[in-house]
Amino acid sequence: MNKKLANHRQYWQVKLLFCWFPLLILTACGSEQANKAKQAPQLSASSPRPAAKLPNAAPPAAEPTAKLRSADNVAQPTPNTEQYNRIEDNQFVTVKNQPLSTFSIDVDTASYSNVRRFINEGQLPPKDAVRIEEMINYFTYDYPQPNGDRPFAITTEISQTPWNPKHKLVQIGLQGKRIASENIPPSNLVFLIDVSGSMEEPNKLPLLQTSFRLLTNQLTAKDKVSIVVYAGNAGLVLPPTPGNEKQKIISAIYKLKAGGSTAGGEGIKLAYDIAKKNFLPSGNNRVILATDGDFNVGVSSDSELVRLIENYRNQGVFLTVLGFGMGNLKDSKMEQLADKGNGNYAYIDDLQEAKKVLVTQMGGTIFTIAKDVKIQVEFNPTKVQAYRLIGYENRALQAEDFKNDKKDAGELGAGHSVTALYEIIPVGVKSDVKLTQVDPLRYQQNQVDSQAYKNNELMLVKLRYKAPKDTTSELITQPLIDGNVSFTNASNNLKFAAAVAEFGMILRESEFKGAANFDQVLDLARQSKDVDLAGYRTEFISLVEKTKSLAVSQR
Repeated sequence: MNKKLANHRQYWQVKLLFCWFPLLILTACGSEQANKAKQAPQLSASSPRPAAKLPNAAPPAAEPTAKLRSADNVAQPTPNTEQYNRIEDNQFVTVKNQPLSTFSIDVDTASYSNVRRFINEGQLPPKDAVRIEEMINYFTYDYPQPNGDRPFAITTEISQTPWNPKHKLVQIGLQGKRIASENIPPSNLVFLIDVSGSMEEPNKLPLLQTSFRLLTNQLTAKDKVSIVVYAGNAGLVLPPTPGNEKQKIISAIYKLKAGGSTAGGEGIKLAYDIAKKNFLPSGNNRVILATDGDFNVGVSSDSELVRLIENYRNQGVFLTVLGFGMGNLKDSKMEQLADKGNGNYAYIDDLQEAKKVLVTQMGGTIFTIAKDVKIQVEFNPTKVQAYRLIGYENRALQAEDFKNDKKDAGELGAGHSVTALYEIIPVGVKSDVKLTQVDPLRYQQNQVDSQAYKNNELMLVKLRYKAPKDTTSELITQPLIDGNVSFTNASNNLKFAAAVAEFGMILRESEFKGAANFDQVLDLARQSKDVDLAGYRTEFISLVEKTKSLAVSQR
């Protein structure tokens, strides 16, 4: 009997084993898939990235650049690895302690179109993505054209500060000489195009291809175009080709496919080498880099890339940087490369922006009329007690850099305008701004020239620049006298620039925004829209309205 029971028990054990065996296999497979899923996001930041279609390729620690939701509270910002340099607002400086303010001009416009991209997606931009000088300089102003041989004219104006009426607002405007396209010297251009896996998205390589087609259509037989691409490796896909062979150039552009990692440093070196081999002594020699800025293979450190670019800059080959896409935009790196390469940085978020940068403003984008342009302002201590330069935080120079011709500074392209704003506190005004105090000097005293009391000059604007091929700078000076013009009677130039600056301070939540608010920005922008044939100022008004709605929805 016991033997029978034992056989019966063994029978059922074997049967149960066969029943549970498939479940055990499924469980094991599921566990393996789960482990793979956990491991997938653990890619290091320096590893070659997978193709853009794979989700969650970013490290799990990456945070959204903005935690705000879209206007309808449905879509949420996805994690990204965009990078921006930290910006600390310029402080008010007392004239007694520091009478000179020195900075390099900036013709970059990337910040404005990037901010626009965030807002149109239903998010407020990260504070450090807002560079106020680039937002102001996105727009053109009605400055007079230069006379004679000078490459640009200087315009100054002063009125009240709209967000703090006790203060004054000073506008300094530079207008580059416009040059007809037929008079622009021949160009030796190298299109350096990022075709790594991250560029596969529609707003990256496909938009880039359309943008370069627009630029190609502006070229002539006197121009030469080469195309270099980089992904896992860099390569030449189009040798130097005359600009009138448009179909050949455009065909090469549209054959490009995205895939692989990003050997950006190797691509930049190859592009510069080709530009140097085809150098035009009397022409415009430029590399045009189009990328999302994510270099992770080869020469990729900022210092190595900067040294490489500075070396070729000194040999007469300049750099333009065009940023594309979102999610992994390396804004900080691209801005630095353009700055060191005697060039400009623009962010292209749509076809309209491509037309603005590469068609409407092509001369300014690819042809430099003045380099190492520096501004130094000396304030009259009998008229001004303190001042603040609005924006240009990463363009500040030491006072002694102004006369140092070896010190690199900004470039001005044909037809470009540059605007700078100072907020000043007149002598005798009790401001609500807390000014930094310095202990009295023990060994010397600050003395004010008696002539400063006898004239009405508020400040002296000094400017140094070099012709594109020169090594010695030229000096221009222009005093500014306060005519006590109320803001109501200020020019549309000053009103619109003030509106953009005020909008930027609101976005940055600046401690110096005073009574700034969206309604005041809109009122100023509408007053000063003027003749807006291109529609950029009208678009700005629409952008402020969207931002106002976003801000209300986030309360």
